[in-house]
Amino acid sequence: MPNRVVMTGLGAATPIGIGHKIFFDNLVAGKNGAGRITRFDPAGYTCQVAAEITDFEPGKFMDKKEALKLVRFIQLAVAAAKLAVEDAGLKIDGGNADRIGVLIGSGIGGIDFLEQQAYILKEKGPSRLSPFTVPYDITNMAAGITSIHLGAKGPNSCVSTACATGTHSIGDAFRILERGDAEAMVCGGAEAAICPLGIGSFCAARALTTGFNDSPLRASRPFDGKRDGFLMGEGAGVVILETLEHAQARGAKIYAEMAGYGMSGDAHHITAPAPGGEGAVRAIRAALKDAKLKPEEIDYINAHGTSTDLNDKYETMAIKAAFGDHAKKLAISSNKSMIGHLLGAAGAVELIATALTIVNGIIPPTINQEVPDPFCDLDYVPNKARQLKVNAAISNSFGFGGHNAVLAIKKFS
Repeated sequence: MPNRVVMTGLGAATPIGIGHKIFFDNLVAGKNGAGRITRFDPAGYTCQVAAEITDFEPGKFMDKKEALKLVRFIQLAVAAAKLAVEDAGLKIDGGNADRIGVLIGSGIGGIDFLEQQAYILKEKGPSRLSPFTVPYDITNMAAGITSIHLGAKGPNSCVSTACATGTHSIGDAFRILERGDAEAMVCGGAEAAICPLGIGSFCAARALTTGFNDSPLRASRPFDGKRDGFLMGEGAGVVILETLEHAQARGAKIYAEMAGYGMSGDAHHITAPAPGGEGAVRAIRAALKDAKLKPEEIDYINAHGTSTDLNDKYETMAIKAAFGDHAKKLAISSNKSMIGHLLGAAGAVELIATALTIVNGIIPPTINQEVPDPFCDLDYVPNKARQLKVNAAISNSFGFGGHNAVLAIKKFS
């Protein structure tokens, strides 16, 4: 029998709050993290808005000299991990370090640092490149440096599956614990791509919102009839997963139980989802089967909900196909309406919100619901949070390349 796995610690660094409590409170309140880009002058870019973190102080989580050297996605990963470990009350020392692992992914990694170094190479030559160019660009360094900070010597890995990264990371950590290859895992995702190359690249792909540069608070509008592309965000989400036996032995509080994990591939297109959300349907069904949950036992879906035309339409179709008549009874919402799309960190941050929905019995809304879309006709909890007892929920993530990942969690009993 596989080990039962539970969630015991939450760490979030987001555009609407550092720490899971303020993050969730602001989600429930409908607080919007969008604004005009301040990291660089966005004039000339078709998208000039994003959801930036404006109150992050890395020196609170690490030595200030080290913080000055590390790139932002790694800073965010370390901060979220330390918040999660503290929240879990998890002690890591010589007696258990080799049984505690780290699995933190990133979709893009240190793109801001790579951009900077490419400029130096062109303008000043190869002798002026930083020796940290490779270490700070590669996505696995969030997990590597986090493990150094924590002293965690168990399984150490990194997932990079675009916007499905955070969900795959937590799902893979779940499997490690089920097998008994570790007793606890520090897992999630981190991303910081709000830089000229990051924004410009997604503009070139015509993926970002372009019609709300003068009204950024209205820019991210999942499932709304006026949606025109996603709003880029940044941040990190890290959760502590433990085997139930390990958590109970140390008297840990438990937020929720990990119930199921489903994956699939579209094998369709480099960026567009498969028609009708066919790949998403298979991932949802796989998660429910793994969780031994019937469709009608799910109360809430934390949607991928990117605010792009095809994703929102096909995710709606996928939910209808996977849940049948129960789809109309489900409460569904997209956190991206307030925090934007955190790319590789999105699934991890959204799973934190899903767990807190179960704990608190309140569903954050999908804001900016103004114009009905006939293709998106389910209950997206529009504009205002809703009290609802949630016993079981799923969180969806779908990434470029056709990567689909779904996690099912339930109230612990």
